Amino acid sequence: MSPSPSQIALPLTVGAPAEARRIIVGPANAHVIDALQDPSRWPFHVAVLTGPPRSGKSLLARWAQGLAGADRLEVIDDAERMDESALFHRWNAVQQGGLREGAALLIIANADEEHGGWRIALPDLASRIGGSLALEIGAPDDAMAAELILAHAEARGLSLPEGAADYLVPRTTRSFAAIEALVAAIDRISLERQSPATMSVWRAALEALHGPEQQRLL
Repeated sequence: MSPSPSQIALPLTVGAPAEARRIIVGPANAHVIDALQDPSRWPFHVAVLTGPPRSGKSLLARWAQGLAGADRLEVIDDAERMDESALFHRWNAVQQGGLREGAALLIIANADEEHGGWRIALPDLASRIGGSLALEIGAPDDAMAAELILAHAEARGLSLPEGAADYLVPRTTRSFAAIEALVAAIDRISLERQSPATMSVWRAALEALHGPEQQRLL
């Protein structure tokens, strides 16, 4: 049995009302959190964080930056959308003291699920990225999925009865985006029906996202 997930409270005010205000720590991201706490140990003072959509990459980066200080840790988000030559120069700037001496760089990229990762065309950049610390968030296990459901419900002010996560986890896809979408659907249907988020609402949300065959366990 996997150990129960722990939590990290975010040291900041999150803007979006439905955005989680705490980070759930489990097997999918515990190794990432350990590494983010000590940038001084990163090869070349650069780490590259990848992971599936909605897996909390940006939240973790802001948490890490809060620990280190904005002047000690620069964060580049959505790196796969950035001009590769500009990103190459930012990597070199860390080595040449372009940032404050001893500062580090955290590069965040969305994993390209179709091709298995972030594809870099510029050979020099690919070489630099390959020499940096690679950090990847995996898929949540059952225990982490249950905690994520509760965290997203909490962020929305949605009250879920006891046993909701136990019912929902085996019936939804094990991905951060799917879990977030499920809680959003439960919240929406509950509001539309003007009724509490009980089992009939959970079932309607599952059917809306996955179709009528979703009543069987995945």
